[in-house]
Amino acid sequence: MQPEEIQEYCLKKKGVTESFPFDNETLVFKVSGKIFLLMSLESQPLKFSLKNMPEKNIELRAKYHQIEGAFHMNKTHWNSVVCEGLKADLIKELIDESYDLVFKYLTKKMKDEVLK
Repeated sequence: MQPEEIQEYCLKKKGVTESFPFDNETLVFKVSGKIFLLMSLESQPLKFSLKNMPEKNIELRAKYHQIEGAFHMNKTHWNSVVCEGLKADLIKELIDESYDLVFKYLTKKMKDEVLK
């Protein structure tokens, strides 16, 4: 997948915003102010970081050499994913899981705002 495809896919989700809070190269996607995906626009091959459950992260890292603990993040919960060699369906599934996981832990008030 290309950066534009990931950006478009993320922005189709309810309540998602994008920004560059850290630098001009790291695009960050949030739901209700909580990060669910960070993508480096400069990295070649394309690479991004997202959340998942610790048990699932162990499985993903064992199965795919393109997935490893995320740099500068809690490696128990965050993965870095190199897109090269991964199918678009898997990438979308990982994005969905990260968004759903972050959404799940929002307060009821935050969830209601997103679902308006």
